[in-house]
Amino acid sequence: MKASLTVALMMLTATAAIAEPMSGRAAKKLLFPAKAAVQAEMLPSSGLSAEDQTILASVATQQPYYGAIAISPEDGLLAESTVAAANYHDTAAAEVAALAQCEAKRTGATPCVIAALIRPEGYEARDLSLSRDASAAFRADYPAKRGALAISGTTGAWGLGQGADAALAACAAKGAEITDCAVVIAD
Repeated sequence: MKASLTVALMMLTATAAIAEPMSGRAAKKLLFPAKAAVQAEMLPSSGLSAEDQTILASVATQQPYYGAIAISPEDGLLAESTVAAANYHDTAAAEVAALAQCEAKRTGATPCVIAALIRPEGYEARDLSLSRDASAAFRADYPAKRGALAISGTTGAWGLGQGADAALAACAAKGAEITDCAVVIAD
């Protein structure tokens, strides 16, 4: 309960931090390349053996950034409850998704834990982070005039459009609630 409250507070803080959209020019400087290599940060709280950590790191680096992998300590690494949530706009949202999916599938009594975080290689905190797919779309298709990009803080959905309304609609069309979508880049 305490961990989920902490993650929820982190997401609220992140949402507040992106309340004002930035320009496309400023965003371009902050985003990691879509083809950036991925690094996995193994978390010691998972209790995995060194061998299992190596296996998990290998799997994690094949996922798109940003992501998290949750495991059920009692079920073990090679169980249905081991879940990767990837291609989110930050690891906090990926953690929430991975834990929820793991909890729904675990068979043991011990709650699921986050075993790994998935980020672009060379990661450092920045004022804007987008999933790998949103970063790729921004670089390839951001409209030159009246461009806008909206993201969902909880699902990883995103949308591009000419103007904020079009970007919000495109975000919602990818499965997010319109109220969860926010414009983070606008010109």
